[in-house]
Amino acid sequence: QVQLVESGGGLVQAGDSLRLSCAASGRTFSRFAMAWFRQAPGKEREFVAAIVWSGGNTYYADSVKGRFTISRNNAKNTVDLQMNSLKPEDTAVYYCAAATSGSKYTIVSLQRYEYWGQGTQVTVSS
Repeated sequence: QVQLVESGGGLVQAGDSLRLSCAASGRTFSRFAMAWFRQAPGKEREFVAAIVWSGGNTYYADSVKGRFTISRNNAKNTVDLQMNSLKPEDTAVYYCAAATSGSKYTIVSLQRYEYWGQGTQVTVSS
């Protein structure tokens, strides 16, 4: 079993920055692919960013590319999402997710991930 706990959400103004963090426990974190997804009211959960177990490859949704950065610290069992130049359309509940084994689904697919955190609210005012 894997437990994921997100932190760092809040209310900010457009153009501000925010850093989300996800702490993992329960299994060998260093072998997980990790990702951030988000879900706005009335919308489906969507991919934001992902990072492979080694940290060598990262993936981003087009809507956040150049503004968000995902990183991980395998020694601390954490994965962070640095969000810069925030926009009102970034408002959503942000979820941390972990993929502990191989899958037919790609790293950007929601179905790839077996474990999810409870989510943290990010609200960007205009």
